Amino acid sequence: MIAAWRREGNAAAAIAAREITKGIKNPTLLIVSIVMPIIFIGLMGGSLSQNMAGGLGYNFLQFMMIGMIVNSTFTGLVSGMSSLIEERNQNLTQELYVSPISRYTIIVGKMIGSSFSSLVGLLGILLVALLMNIPLGGMHIVYLFLLTPLFCLVAGSLGILFIGFVQDSKSADIGSMMIVMPQMFLSGAMIPIQHSTGLLGFLAKLMPMTYCIDFARAVFYAGTPEYDLVVIHHPLTDLAVMAACFLVFTVVGTIMFTRSERNR
Repeated sequence: MIAAWRREGNAAAAIAAREITKGIKNPTLLIVSIVMPIIFIGLMGGSLSQNMAGGLGYNFLQFMMIGMIVNSTFTGLVSGMSSLIEERNQNLTQELYVSPISRYTIIVGKMIGSSFSSLVGLLGILLVALLMNIPLGGMHIVYLFLLTPLFCLVAGSLGILFIGFVQDSKSADIGSMMIVMPQMFLSGAMIPIQHSTGLLGFLAKLMPMTYCIDFARAVFYAGTPEYDLVVIHHPLTDLAVMAACFLVFTVVGTIMFTRSERNR
């Protein structure tokens, strides 16, 4: 039993190292991971702050910075997991699927490796925050960064669910953006959703990113006067939904992905 667990752990570490090496050898992806937060927070955030943030009662750019930290992990993980489709279609991962390791090990290794580029994107967010004098909240930003692996798990599980139902690499590329972009605007990453009702409020509740962002803000604003203005749910509610999403998405996505691999 111990030997089996050791084998699975070594396999996951090797797959993760492979993904990290690919990311380092492709600096374009790392540069994009850093530049995108600069564009969204620096340009869009700056414009929104100047035109709509006057009566919110809190620092809008700080509010948006937290949302973009979570969004960065979702973008990197969903895109990274989607790349499994292209690798499979090009027969670049056949040696993995014929090896005596669990499919969950392959997925976990891929998830850990894909987290690398998304975490690199946090450097871009910090750079924008420093250039625009966005308050970092002292130790609160440290606590938030320590929790980013939780957001990576939820984002990765969403990516796993997605690739379980997609066969074509082109559809995967387009679909991954169609998953992330609506969540960016509907989950409160950029625009407050505390008062969203009707269809928009319903869609916001369906988005996994909504609960990750809300939990991130609960941690960042804990003990501050702004807490009740920016946090929607109790943190335990957010954690429960995040855990449920991770378990359901991972199990269902892995089963569907493995089945599609066998039916090739």
